[in-house]
Amino acid sequence: MTEYLLLFRNASAENGYLATSQDMAEDMPKWQSWIGNIAMQGKLVSTAPMRYDASIVTNDGIDEGQPYKESDSVLVSGFLLCKSESIEEVQEWSKTCPILKYPNSSVEIRPLVPFPTNEM
Repeated sequence: MTEYLLLFRNASAENGYLATSQDMAEDMPKWQSWIGNIAMQGKLVSTAPMRYDASIVTNDGIDEGQPYKESDSVLVSGFLLCKSESIEEVQEWSKTCPILKYPNSSVEIRPLVPFPTNEM
C-alpha cells in the first residue's frame, strides 16, 4: 500500500483563517465523519489542523509569525496521511472533503516515497 499526504488549502484573511469559530463548530461533525470513514477502513495514518502562526526558515534566516501564502492568500491549513492501494481511491475520498465548501479551497494529494532501508 502507498502512503499519501493530503494537504488542505484554504483562503485566509490578513492575520488569520477566514473560517469563524461558528464555521469550525458547524464543520467539526463533517470532518469527524469524513476522517472516520477513512479510519474505519484502517487507512488513516495521521491527521491534524494547523495553527495559523508559522516559522519559515531560509538561507536568509528565520521569519516568524506569518505562514507562507500563495499570491491569492491561499495557504495550507491542515493535513492527512493515509494509505491506499490506488490514488483513485484517495481522489474519491478527497471529492467529499469538508474543506471544499470554501471558495478557493482544495485538497492536494501527494504520494509519499519511502526511504530505502538497509535490512540485514
